[in-house]
Amino acid sequence: MSGTAEDLMRSRFHAFKDADADWLLYTWHPSTRPESLDLSDNPSWRGLQIVEFRATYREPGGGVGVQEERSRFVREDGRWFYVDGDVS
Repeated sequence: MSGTAEDLMRSRFHAFKDADADWLLYTWHPSTRPESLDLSDNPSWRGLQIVEFRATYREPGGGVGVQEERSRFVREDGRWFYVDGDVS
């Protein structure tokens, strides 16, 4: 994927929304990428605000939650990767 870090963040949000672990792993920098992702308890993600990173979701039991993260990205060979982030 080329483009901007924001484009990558948006694509990763949609991958979480669609439970697309393959895309999430593909766009994760090799230095911090896990072997696999278990998205079986993935909440129903609802929206994304890119200030830092603030995503809202609906939990399987019906509650609503918010995840905020200051994400770090790196661009290598013209491709953006997610490295890691500080979740608050």
